Amino acid sequence: MSRFLALTASAEFQRRLTVSLGRADELQVVGPVTPGGSADGVLSRNPGGPVDVIIFGPDSAAEHTVAMAAALDRLHPGTVLVWAAALTPEQTLTAMRSGIRDVITPDAEAEQLRAALERAALAATTRRLATAAEASQPRPRGRVISVMSPKGGVGKTTVATNLAVGLAKSAPMGAVIVDLDLQFGDVASGLGLEPENTISDAVTAEASHDAMVLKAFLSHHSSGAYAMCAPLRPAEADLIKPAHITTLINQLSLEFPYVILDTSPGIGDVVLAVLELATDGVWVCGMDIPSIRGLNHGLEVLRQLDLMPASNTIVLNFADKRSGLTVEDVESTVGLPVDILLPRSKSLPFSTNAGVPLLQDNRRDPALKGLRALVDRLLAGSPSAAGKSMHRKAEIS
Repeated sequence: MSRFLALTASAEFQRRLTVSLGRADELQVVGPVTPGGSADGVLSRNPGGPVDVIIFGPDSAAEHTVAMAAALDRLHPGTVLVWAAALTPEQTLTAMRSGIRDVITPDAEAEQLRAALERAALAATTRRLATAAEASQPRPRGRVISVMSPKGGVGKTTVATNLAVGLAKSAPMGAVIVDLDLQFGDVASGLGLEPENTISDAVTAEASHDAMVLKAFLSHHSSGAYAMCAPLRPAEADLIKPAHITTLINQLSLEFPYVILDTSPGIGDVVLAVLELATDGVWVCGMDIPSIRGLNHGLEVLRQLDLMPASNTIVLNFADKRSGLTVEDVESTVGLPVDILLPRSKSLPFSTNAGVPLLQDNRRDPALKGLRALVDRLLAGSPSAAGKSMHRKAEIS
């Protein structure tokens, strides 16, 4: 039997809840949310035992409700939260981020309430069954492929989007790319997407507990890949913390065989959090001295922190004999072999600007061979096997 707890002092709202449930003994009622109240304090006032669904009444103050919801969701993730309130779209988004699953109008009739409570009760049951199943039988995790570069402007997003498209061709519906350049990410542009939802939605409390909710925030690409796009407004990046990213990557790696992460330039807190989980590192470097030195310094830092992924692939972009540098110059500086060469290309930047990755368009281009080789390398075997046995000496043609 589902247990419902209502936080309200409204006799009328309580009456409609009782009618909607059909049984008075399924509903316990305590007072509305008050300043300074604790999550455990609320539940301790319920004499009826475990609670599946908590309903915040229309007389609960918005600020205190959001704070209480966040605490309840953190301490009791198996309990589903519903709020009866008249909210603006912005307030609704804040409520969802705090862990509230559903918002219903405060004057909802019994039939509407019944439908909302049935959804909530079903969600609570699903959460608990999923938690029990995960505890009894851990699920295999997918590969977490972090595409990185200490310097910007080296074609990192171009490489990442082509990698996602290429992996999706071999594993339909099995590849997802996450734009972790939270302020100025271009994955959506590079894939020709206009996302309805972004990573800002995916780090809400509700999404962090429910894979179905999380997947609803992904954008689907025509290649079969999925994308978690960067926030539409740069200011939203400040609200996304490394802990959010860690949770997100862990969730996605349980749902997809390949999780491709397009990181921001440099080695900030988000990149460090990513490296804790990455099985593969794809390092993109331009054929110029600042880019090569930047990569060398970045790799040195990660070696000192013991954060190097198990498998590492060096991608040399804009490869050109006329640059005055050789592949050997790059390798001697960074201390790793160059695995993939992408010759200087007219089609590659054009395809990115058009939102059609080269591996999707398949137009004849010198860079196509290198991109396919990168995909094949990531498809081959375990991370350690790929790192040890897939290297061939790279030469600029």
